[in-house]
Order: sequence, then structure tokens, then C-alpha cells
Amino acid sequence: MKNLPNSSQQVDLIRCLDAKDVWMTDSRTGARLTRSVGRASLLLFWLVAFIVIPEGVLAAEKTDPTLVPSIFTPESAPAHAISHLAGFVLVVTGAIFVVVAGLLLYAVVRFRRRAYDDGTEPPQVYGSGPVETAWTTVPFLIVIVLTLATARVIQEVQDARKPVAALDVQVIGHQWWWEIRYPKLGIVTANELHVPVSQAGTRLPTFLDLRSADVVHSFWVPRLAGKTDLIPNKVNSMWIEPERTGLFVGQCAKYCGTQHAKMLLRVYADTPEDFDRWVAEQKKLAENNPDVAAGRLVFERTACINCHAINGTVGDGRFGPDLTHLMSRNTLASGALTNSPEGLRTWIKSPDKLKPGVLMPAMNLNDSDLDKLVAYLTTLK
Repeated sequence: MKNLPNSSQQVDLIRCLDAKDVWMTDSRTGARLTRSVGRASLLLFWLVAFIVIPEGVLAAEKTDPTLVPSIFTPESAPAHAISHLAGFVLVVTGAIFVVVAGLLLYAVVRFRRRAYDDGTEPPQVYGSGPVETAWTTVPFLIVIVLTLATARVIQEVQDARKPVAALDVQVIGHQWWWEIRYPKLGIVTANELHVPVSQAGTRLPTFLDLRSADVVHSFWVPRLAGKTDLIPNKVNSMWIEPERTGLFVGQCAKYCGTQHAKMLLRVYADTPEDFDRWVAEQKKLAENNPDVAAGRLVFERTACINCHAINGTVGDGRFGPDLTHLMSRNTLASGALTNSPEGLRTWIKSPDKLKPGVLMPAMNLNDSDLDKLVAYLTTLK
């Protein structure tokens, strides 16, 4: 029969076990701390990746900062309202985070296990009227304040009064381009929206009716307003009021198919005088140049007329963009390429190579007819 340990040996054994338990507990705490630090590091990495790195890339490429579609640089009344609300919510929630994290850190440091602890459980306190009242009342008041602030901004943006001089525009989303109509002006264009800028105390906001011809899209120009969906069989509305002239870039913000990423949008904010000149040009009939009559004949005798319209011709299609003043636009295929004779030729010849899945078919024209068609289209200014 083996000898059993005496009482002193048993005490030493218990002490060893207690030390082992303490070591295991400290190891678990260290592991948790390591995981927490790892998560914080990962969060910091993504913040750097999404904020710092893009800024560095833009600086390296010498990109015009005014063309960057940023939510942090609002330049329209609705965008300012949304930005101010977001800043207010961030301050409130940031203060909550600081208080909660501070109290948690204080408790962790102040009541951590110490080397001389005897291992006894501290006194347990159950229930505290003042504390429970505080952690019920304070969050309730915070929610009320945030709700009222949000409701005020929603009312300010969605129920804004429409001035008599406001511009009315219909925007219709297609896969994957934007149809833009000015009902009161009799103008139809595509992918590039022109609006006037308010000047000399005269407000000239633009009110948009948003519709969809197929699937759900989302109209979003970050510097001018928040996102608004275009839903089939439903009309949504929004308004913008740029504070300066220039170009504002946006795009569809709702996945709408394979070429969603190439459904870009350009908003040109013009002075009232420049906008009036643009309107006068857009109201003119299409150029009828006898030198490119052969190209016009190609347009009228092929499937082009089934989808596209050109004022003054037999083409009155509505499935594709209106081409009456095609060359007055700076881009083709909803921003997929620059509008130039070379780009136009490439697009007509092989649209699917530039936007796979696009609904426009390749026309399969021979080189002679293609050259004639491009020569005709480039006169439509």
C-alpha cells in the first residue's frame, strides 16, 4: 500500500493547485485581452484602409478633390442637413462610448486580481434604486433627443416647400443608364443632369421625380443629397440645391444587375445664364448636315431606330437614350467611356465588351457603314 502524503504535504499540494488555478485564470484574462487588442487593431486597419489610403491615392493621382463623391463635403441644402444630423448623432454616441468604456476600464483596473488576494468573494450587492433609475432614465432621454432631431431633419428634407421658380425633372432608371426628362421644357437627355444654381437671393432648387423602368435603382450624388430609391410602379421624390457651379459625380447606389458599378451619373450645376443657353441648345432639332446624309440613312435603315430617338428623323425609340444632342454630353454608356468619335465607334461595334450584359446589341455593321454612322452621330451637338 502506497504511503499517503502527510498533512504538510497536502497543504503544499493545495497551494500548488491554487497557484495553478490563478495562473490559468490570468492566462484566460490575457487571452481575452489579446483578442480585444486584435479586434481593435483590425478596426483601426479598416479605418485606415477606407479613409487614409484613398486620400493618399487621390493625392498621388492629382485628382480634382471637387470631383470626389464624398459625404463629408456637403454642397447642397439637403446634404448639409443630413451631415449636421450625422455629426450630432456621432457626438452623442461617442460620448456614450467614452463614458461606458471609461467605467469598464476603471472597473477592470480598480478591481483586478492582485497577488495578495486571499481568494474570498467580495460582498455582493443586489439592487440599487438610484443606479437603476439612472440607467433607465438617461438612455430613454437620449433616444427621445435623437428621435426628435432625426424627425426634424426628415421633415426639413422631405417636406420642403417648392418655390415657384423651382425646376422640375423626371429621372427614370434603366439597366444601366439614366433617362432624364424636363417636362416643362420639352427636353429629353441621358446620364447628365443640368441644373441652375441659386444666385443673388433667388432660390432655384431642382425637384426630382424618381421612377424605374425595370428593377430597383438608387439615385445618389453624395455631395448634393442622400440616397433615394427608384422603384418600379412607384414615384419617389427628392430635391437638390447646389451651392456652387461645377460638376458633381454620383451613381446608382442599389445593386441592379451585372453593370451596376458602371451606372454612373453626372450633375452639372450651371449659372442661370449658362443653364438658359443649354436649354436653348437642347430645344433645337437635330443637326441635318447633307455631308453625313449617308450616315443618317444607315441610322434610319438599321435597328437603331427601334431603341433610340433623334428629333427630325423617323427614329422614335424609347428603350435607349435619346440621341438628338448626343455630342453635347461628355460621356457614353452612363460614364463607361469618354464621348469621342473613337469611343463612339468602339461602343457601337462591341458594347458588350465595355459593359458585359448590356441590353444594347452589337449592330454588326461593316466598316464602311460604321464609319458613316459615327460621322453622322458626331454632328448631333
